[in-house]
Amino acid sequence: MKSGPVSNNRANRRRQGGYTLAETLAALLFLAIVIPAVVEALHVAGRAGTVSVRRSVAARIAERVLTEATLQTNLNTTAQSGTQVEGGVDYPWTLTRENWVQSTRLPQLTAEVRFLTQGQESSVRLSTLGHPVDAIPGGSPTTTR
Repeated sequence: MKSGPVSNNRANRRRQGGYTLAETLAALLFLAIVIPAVVEALHVAGRAGTVSVRRSVAARIAERVLTEATLQTNLNTTAQSGTQVEGGVDYPWTLTRENWVQSTRLPQLTAEVRFLTQGQESSVRLSTLGHPVDAIPGGSPTTTR
């Protein structure tokens, strides 16, 4: 009689100690579904972070270009351009000068900075009003884009 309960205890311990093949396959299937979704989410988050950093750098460059343009008292051209390199990334910028829509006496200065993030071009555009002496003589107000 002693052999009966001992063999039942061993059988119970064996059943409680491991996973069945069906349970293991279900866990692997779950991981096969979840892991690609998590990797894609990390990829999207990384891209969003990169875009955010590059957008803030572009805004800083646009602000610097506008500041330099407003400090100049005589802008003879209606457009200027250049490229700023930061962190190995090119940030081409364009500064345009147009008469403000509300007044032909005030020039509107617009700095646009473009940048690439994973093959997609984005841009930041900042505008401000310049000194009245910088208005384009005989120019007419233009509408904003």
